[in-house]
Amino acid sequence: MGKVYYTSFDSPFLKKVFVASTEKGVCGVNFRTSEKTFLTELRERFPGEMIRNGRKNREAVSQLKKYLNGQLKKFNCPLALKGTPFEKKVWSALVKIPYGRTRSYKEIAQSIGHPKAFRAVGNANGNNFLPLIIPCHRVIESNGGLGGFGHGIKIKKRLLDFEKSHAL
Repeated sequence: MGKVYYTSFDSPFLKKVFVASTEKGVCGVNFRTSEKTFLTELRERFPGEMIRNGRKNREAVSQLKKYLNGQLKKFNCPLALKGTPFEKKVWSALVKIPYGRTRSYKEIAQSIGHPKAFRAVGNANGNNFLPLIIPCHRVIESNGGLGGFGHGIKIKKRLLDFEKSHAL
């Protein structure tokens, strides 16, 4: 059992954003929950001592703030991922989607060598504990529909519109 360091910051775009990291890297981001709920979900994935510490998350917070101000297109902070090998494949494909662009669940499934696994790609998106950093909001349905998003469809649309307006 290791230590998990967490903090939060206010964003006019997403209200309160929670960030957590281990010694290996960022392990959690959430922006549609309470601190108590965030910590409960965090403990399920990363059991250990929870320590409020902004210093340990300084770089991730800085990058998230820059992203939310339209000044950062790609994150480069170290990550501490917990997921199945398939989920990690999907997440690896998601970080390759260019800022301001989208890919379909089917395209992601094809890109990782599992062309019929588009529903499983959707499930992996739903298990992504690092939204924004691993941009699951950039994955849409083949017909152009938004599909799902754990933080709500309105937020997904806002993020996509925001990125398109800052992509140039």
